[in-house]
Amino acid sequence: MNEQEKHAASQEERKEKIRARYKGVDRSELEFIPAKQKEKLFEDAGTKRVCAYCRVSTDDANQTSSYELQKNHYEDMIKEHAGWTLVGIYADEGISGTSLQHRDEFNRMIEDCKAGKIDLIVTKSVSRFARNIVDCIAKVRELANMKPQVGVFFETEHIYTLDNTSEMMLAVLSAAAQEESHTKSEIMNISIEQRFSRGIFLTPKLLGYDKDEDGNLVINESEADTVRLCYYLFLSGFPTSEIAEILMDLGRKTKLGNTKWTGSTVVNVLRNERHCGDVLSRKTFTPNYLDHKSKKNNHDRNQYRQTDHHEAIVSREIYNAAQKMLDASKYMKKGYPLPTLQVVDQGALKGFVPVNRAWNGFSSADYEKASLSAYSENNNEICVEKTKKRGFDLSGYEIVRAQFFSTRFDPTVTISSGKIVFNTACLRKFEDVEYVELLFNSVERCIAVRPCERSSINAIKWGTIRDGRWAVLPKSCKGFSEPLYELMGWNKDCKYKLRGQFCGTADEQVMIFELEEPEVLVQEKAEEQFEEEPDKKEEAQKPVKKILYPEAWAYNFGESTNRTVFLQRVAYRGNWDILRPARTVEGMEIITREVLDDLLESAEKLIDKMRCANYA
Repeated sequence: MNEQEKHAASQEERKEKIRARYKGVDRSELEFIPAKQKEKLFEDAGTKRVCAYCRVSTDDANQTSSYELQKNHYEDMIKEHAGWTLVGIYADEGISGTSLQHRDEFNRMIEDCKAGKIDLIVTKSVSRFARNIVDCIAKVRELANMKPQVGVFFETEHIYTLDNTSEMMLAVLSAAAQEESHTKSEIMNISIEQRFSRGIFLTPKLLGYDKDEDGNLVINESEADTVRLCYYLFLSGFPTSEIAEILMDLGRKTKLGNTKWTGSTVVNVLRNERHCGDVLSRKTFTPNYLDHKSKKNNHDRNQYRQTDHHEAIVSREIYNAAQKMLDASKYMKKGYPLPTLQVVDQGALKGFVPVNRAWNGFSSADYEKASLSAYSENNNEICVEKTKKRGFDLSGYEIVRAQFFSTRFDPTVTISSGKIVFNTACLRKFEDVEYVELLFNSVERCIAVRPCERSSINAIKWGTIRDGRWAVLPKSCKGFSEPLYELMGWNKDCKYKLRGQFCGTADEQVMIFELEEPEVLVQEKAEEQFEEEPDKKEEAQKPVKKILYPEAWAYNFGESTNRTVFLQRVAYRGNWDILRPARTVEGMEIITREVLDDLLESAEKLIDKMRCANYA
């Protein structure tokens, strides 16, 4: 017998032994010990410590009956069952089931289970226990893994969680309950949108107003005096914390009847547009129906404003002035003087508005109005004196835009939603200039940069010398970038790169950046580039910078035209006057001195009136 035949015989012998072993023994030789049968929940006569959990979704008085009926039902049910001892009734009133965060009684019940005080929880249905599928399954498993085990009985669905077959049904029913909450949330959002779009607004309790029988806001004169005093004192220079102290000294009450005031309470009064007669809907919204966390509405949801919706307590002029002063509060805390809107009215920079990068008190409409004020009423349209074209005869040749080539040696500025960065080429153009001023012309859609003194309120230190070389200093500019993005219709998630042109002499230097056709820089993941190269998976997770050129450049060949308006305008024979100081724009002060004097006098009268009322 050769080796191959020996191996085959050996394998067959092993197989026969395995077959013989798994035939087993005679079953008559074995003693069978059956498992203890698990008794049904209601057939179990053993002693159990039982509690009930009840919940109603709102604290509306109409649901009090449902709440009381649930409590009474489970008290009777537990007392009547043999062997069950009532531990207690845990009841949350006016709490949503989609989150466990604010369900104090539910959380107290879980803690008592952990302490070994409870064997069984009885509740009406899965939706009463939790409408969040993750929370429901997680809590049921947590209770089942405790020692001793704690079961949950859902009466409506007749599910007992310590049964082996319960989890699948529980998962299905929890998902259905969660989807029901989602559907109700969507229906409510649609209903609210329809109400707001028709000018049917929600009007919660508000200091200074009561509601008539039709739900309309009517002025409560006593409370309205408190509101007026807040505005008058604030615009007269009193900090909100001091206003709060004055109100407490005078014994003035909040809408809820409290006599304790804080600076934030005063700010809430000053911020409420209803005090000037307007209504703005949906100032906050709830993005996730599961956690119910509200978020400030920064154009994430539709909003509707109705002016002169009801009688005002303060004028719109006073209200708007207070908003600008509130916007300025952080800026003023740093010790800077309050900026005023100014414009250059003559010279090459006519219509340019000096910009303070940290100031967010001016809107895009303010910048537009300031720029337009520099042009005469009869010349609102800017006349451009185009320079004669010079150079070689390039007919028959195709000319590519200069922007398609490297900008390394050309002045450029990159603006994001909160930062501005000049490249080193800008610094080299302005020799020995450490501080510059940023100017904006909303009419010509241009940004200008000119030298300025370090002491200027608008001064930007745009670079520094390191190892004998210029180095750029990125600067925050959120105060200016927000109105700029709004006016230009830019995407706040993108960066915009502008190519500049420098002109000047030793005495007059200026750099202009046109806003109309910027290069757009976006961040994208490079996952698609490495689909066939798994070893570069980590590299694919890193964002890749991508440049998007304006659509107008797509087929832009032939004779290129320079669209920088400034360089065309400066061909006039007058003095450039680059460093000409800007003048204050008339009629755009936050509030006039005369009005402030009247407000302070009115505030003093109101204080005297309130003190007299306290003594009466």
